[in-house]
Amino acid sequence: MAGNVRQLRPKAPDSKKLTINLGFVDLGRIDLMVRDGFYANRADFIRTAVRNQLERQGDAVQQSVARKQLNLGLSHYTQQDLEAARDTGTPLHIQVLGFASIASDVTPELTREAIASVEVLGAFHASPAVKAALADRTA
Repeated sequence: MAGNVRQLRPKAPDSKKLTINLGFVDLGRIDLMVRDGFYANRADFIRTAVRNQLERQGDAVQQSVARKQLNLGLSHYTQQDLEAARDTGTPLHIQVLGFASIASDVTPELTREAIASVEVLGAFHASPAVKAALADRTA
């Protein structure tokens, strides 16, 4: 039965793993907060701290998103999307704050014909060949 299951569309990741360096005193303070039960673990503390900082700077972030005309959230580009852009002669300028992806069936050639520029603040998912084809168009 398990052999009959097909994945129709790969699930987009909802987070990205980061590595940071902290001073020993800051790390000790985090460990103290975890040990005293304020946070479940170090990652929980760091996620909360990042969210709080982003919330404090929310107005500045929103103004920047509007000024740069960024699409906020998840953006997925299919073969049909790129063919339409190519066929109408209006190449895409992909500007995303969040997660952008290009479907796995899109060829590097179509990508070059349909996409004029790519700026992704967050994560960008595409095949290695498509990323290579866009290397000179990626900010």
